[in-house]
Amino acid sequence: MSNQTLKSMQTESPDRGRLQVQVTSTIGRIPISGATISISYTGDPESKVEQLTTNSSGQTETLDLPAPPLEYSLEPSDNQPYSEYTIQVNAPGYESATIAGSEVLPDTTSIQPVELRPMEGQEALDRIVIGPHTLFANYPPKIAEAEIKPVNESGEIVLSRVVVPEFVIVHDGSPRDTTATDYWVRYKDYIKNVASSEIYATWPDSTIRANVLAIMSFTLNRVYTEWYRNKGFDFTITSSTAFDHKWIFGRNIFDSISIIVDEIFNAYLSRPNVKQPILTQYCDGRQVTCPNWMTQWGSKYLGDQGYTPIEILRYYYGDSMYINIAEEISGVPSSWPGYNLDIGASGPKVTQLQEQLNTIAATYSAIPTVAVDGIYGESTANAVRTFQSIFGLPQTGITDYATWFKVQEIYVGVTRIAELS
Repeated sequence: MSNQTLKSMQTESPDRGRLQVQVTSTIGRIPISGATISISYTGDPESKVEQLTTNSSGQTETLDLPAPPLEYSLEPSDNQPYSEYTIQVNAPGYESATIAGSEVLPDTTSIQPVELRPMEGQEALDRIVIGPHTLFANYPPKIAEAEIKPVNESGEIVLSRVVVPEFVIVHDGSPRDTTATDYWVRYKDYIKNVASSEIYATWPDSTIRANVLAIMSFTLNRVYTEWYRNKGFDFTITSSTAFDHKWIFGRNIFDSISIIVDEIFNAYLSRPNVKQPILTQYCDGRQVTCPNWMTQWGSKYLGDQGYTPIEILRYYYGDSMYINIAEEISGVPSSWPGYNLDIGASGPKVTQLQEQLNTIAATYSAIPTVAVDGIYGESTANAVRTFQSIFGLPQTGITDYATWFKVQEIYVGVTRIAELS
């Protein structure tokens, strides 16, 4: 598709999507306020669509932008189902960054994270190009593996139980490509990136959940078996579709996918009497066929028919597949209380939450500080609501499972900043 054709499709399209840019420093999770954001159509850098400035949380307002017709992402199509935008970011004291190919789907919100490096000496430009979506372009098909790894080999299993890691190390290439870069990526961010790269956020909720569960189970199998480390490599997983999943450095994620991952990030898929997470392999079902594996387009059609996530998974992997919960979550300073915290709640867990919110508020000043009294009142609910709005969670003011662990994640991030300084 030519740039001119794509541009005319974007500008004349009746459908709309949304885009928000979030800018932080590469040092910790410090939000960068006052950054200047210029947005143009990818392929036509002179066509400036918008110019924005980030707020105290490092975020722009959410833009309403042209996107291709919704039906392009609901059926296999030769038409590109998303618009592509180029985002240029400038902030005093930081190197500039340009991200080309940020995807906007209709009826969804795309979140484009941008990390800026503090300026050191001569000004430089960090340029990231987001590759095409796996359902639209041709990528190598998955090389089949056994879904359960042998456990009787010496040193094969290092972990004694299933643990959700704080980070995974992603090798951005095939396993033996020694020129590929290794990236430390937060586990949840990795899952959100892969899901946003491999399925469309316009699909049914149950389809997204089924695919996210398959991605997480596959990833946790690599973690649990230390698959690559036992082969002499220093990474957890690769970005090659022939071996693992497609992870794209610097890409945007979609809010509908992000919210689901935050809700179910500690889940994986099991079979009876098998301790390790199942290596749930799949293919798109259009360009590549894969008997006995889930197909992404097939899972979409089952979601259209009202199938639940586990029904979709069992349709492909058999009735013995079930959803399990990891025994441990790494990098979490305080465990989940086991119930939602809401108005009227009290006790040590509320005190911990209040202390953590106040620590986060020192970095994210839009969050109001609260009295640390162990009582979940209106002021605590308001602080939680503001936190939820900044970090892409439903704004309920209730500290549910997803909110509790997002608070833990951000608290760890900002306290590490304090330790570094």
